[in-house]
Amino acid sequence: MEPTPDPGQNPARNPDPDTTDTDLAPAAVDDETPKNETHNTETHNTETLKNETADDGTLKVAAVEDVDSTLKDESVRELAAQFEDEKPGRRLRGPVEAGVTAVAAASAVLVLWQVFRPLAQGGQYYLAVFLSGVLPLVFVVYPSGVRIRRKRTGTPADSVGGPTVVDWVLAVATLVACAYPLLPFASGGYNAFLDRQGQLDPVDVAMGTVLLVLVLEACRRTTGWVLPVVCGAFLAYDYYGGYLPQHWSLAHLGLDFDQIVDALYNSQSGFYGTPLDVAASYIVLFTIYGAVLDASGAGAFFVELSVAAFRRSRSAAGRTAVASGFLLGTVSGSGAATTVSIGAVTWPILRRAGYPADRAGGMLAAAGVGAILSPPTLGAAAFIIAEYLNVSYLSVLGWATIPTLLYYLGILLAVEIDARRFGARPVALRVRSPWALLGRFGYHFASLLVIIVLLALEQPATRAVIYATVLAALLSFLDRRHRLTPRRLVASLAAGVRSVLPVVAVCVAAGIITASTTKTGLGPQMSGLMVDWAQSLASGHTAVIALTAVFAAVALTLLGLAVPVTASFIIGWVIIGQALLDLGIDEPATAMFIFYFAVLSEATPPTALASVAAAAVTGGRVFPTMWQTLRYALPAYLVPIAFVVTPAGRGLLGFGGWDDIGFALAASALGVLALSVAAGGWLLGVGRAGVVARVVAGLAALALLWLSLWTVVTGVALLLVAALLVIFQASRATPPHKEEPA
Repeated sequence: MEPTPDPGQNPARNPDPDTTDTDLAPAAVDDETPKNETHNTETHNTETLKNETADDGTLKVAAVEDVDSTLKDESVRELAAQFEDEKPGRRLRGPVEAGVTAVAAASAVLVLWQVFRPLAQGGQYYLAVFLSGVLPLVFVVYPSGVRIRRKRTGTPADSVGGPTVVDWVLAVATLVACAYPLLPFASGGYNAFLDRQGQLDPVDVAMGTVLLVLVLEACRRTTGWVLPVVCGAFLAYDYYGGYLPQHWSLAHLGLDFDQIVDALYNSQSGFYGTPLDVAASYIVLFTIYGAVLDASGAGAFFVELSVAAFRRSRSAAGRTAVASGFLLGTVSGSGAATTVSIGAVTWPILRRAGYPADRAGGMLAAAGVGAILSPPTLGAAAFIIAEYLNVSYLSVLGWATIPTLLYYLGILLAVEIDARRFGARPVALRVRSPWALLGRFGYHFASLLVIIVLLALEQPATRAVIYATVLAALLSFLDRRHRLTPRRLVASLAAGVRSVLPVVAVCVAAGIITASTTKTGLGPQMSGLMVDWAQSLASGHTAVIALTAVFAAVALTLLGLAVPVTASFIIGWVIIGQALLDLGIDEPATAMFIFYFAVLSEATPPTALASVAAAAVTGGRVFPTMWQTLRYALPAYLVPIAFVVTPAGRGLLGFGGWDDIGFALAASALGVLALSVAAGGWLLGVGRAGVVARVVAGLAALALLWLSLWTVVTGVALLLVAALLVIFQASRATPPHKEEPA
């Protein structure tokens, strides 16, 4: 179902959006909107502001006075949660909330302690302790979604607010199953449990089975049915693969049930494998850091700085939304959450500038997704890349830098084109100057810089983020509104752990997939099939690589439509990545290729969670918003293919000399420019591009992004032809187009 916008707020239906006095107030969510009808969410304004007209005719309005309260508004947070890869949790109160906060804060202290004083029993022991403290919280915090009517009230028992009896039973069972290998009186002790690897006794198998079922249920509660079904398919393949005809490439000898449980419960490739290790050692530290940074007021500062930086121009509103997404992503790290947060503040500005709801929603969604792609805090999968490839996190940040610049170049070009093509109005905002904001609150950038500096000094990422967290907490005392008192600090630690609960469930479930591929050899078999398909359709090594990359991109995109980003990357790495590696693509390029297409699932129709979230904020139509998002994010789909297909593409990841990097960057930037002309139908500085010019520009973009010398020369020539066509068309226009400065 598409959202039903308010005709008084949607400029597509209200030809004169200047007639209301409430356009610059923050958008909020109607608390009476049914929670299960997320696509019917409407927005309304919560403040009334005075409109004035400046001497130059631009609309002059007051800016949102309290960005912080807007970002922290419960309705905004609830709306963001509805469109996450993960489902929203309960609103806990009273003793249950206090208990969850205590356990989560204690888990945070354990994580911090482990960095400086690792447990003597080893990493797997720590993971078992961590999982024992965190996984049971999933059943307390996240409802089951099962609708059981109460006899007296007739209301769904699971929606009343607190955990049900079943939830408490499952939480206790999870604690027992997770802690069982550690308890001397139960398993004989951790060392004795490990000694039984490959020969589990019946109690071990029973406990492992219980934990397997509970992990799938925790994953279902936090992310939905798809990932548990995928895990179930892998388990079925483990057990029944031996019954397949042995001449089939996917056949294997088969595993009995005890072997499957042993691989999951008593090895380093199952529940306690690399995905959980990354979640417990890296991701949780960065979520704690994000929670502390947010509590210190950094999120509100970043958005307010973006509003103040761009004023009195037609494209200022769009620039503000894009800059807000980039900066707020350092705190959020989630595409849908960033989209809703920046939309709550900037959508009224965009509407006042004349942006239709669909186009504004596409811009907000593209900016929100860009937050996951942007250093210094990339998405969770980036930490898994560092662990899989055994490189520093700083290396991954370096690989992501140029693709991120190209992504935002594409968005900004689209913003500038839209402002001109559709006649956006200048909006003069009464806000403090950016220099005043930087002088008063610029210290919020300090902790981000500390992470980069410490990583450059070869400090482990875990210690770097802890030092940055401590600094952010200390700097919070420079603003009395956001001082992290002991109580607020405990709440921030608990919030960091609570926000990582869905990631933990996904990572533990992903261990099922990695263990299956390890035990059965499924990864090499699937990669061989993909390469065979490409070779059957093309000859020549380069053509085979190009076809394999396209197949991989399509497969990763479809996979990302169904499962969260982290799981999508893990599955893509173990199943699809091997095909690219077999063709000679190096590990960094392969890993970043998979990472980008896993992330882009949030912007890809027909799901595109960030786009759906943006449509809920703006009141726009869902599918048009998705297609607008795709247009804004288009460079991100083509640039990853560029650094996989040709050797020169490695320059986009920072490999090679300065000449290699400069060539790749310059050619790709021209390619993104050509894409903007083809997709936006406008050449900046000249005017509207016709159909022929757009087609030629599209061909130029493809040639430029191939990144070989002759294709780049061809692409430049085609881009010049497209420019000449636009100039010729503009010269024949009556009257000739005169573009106003932006």
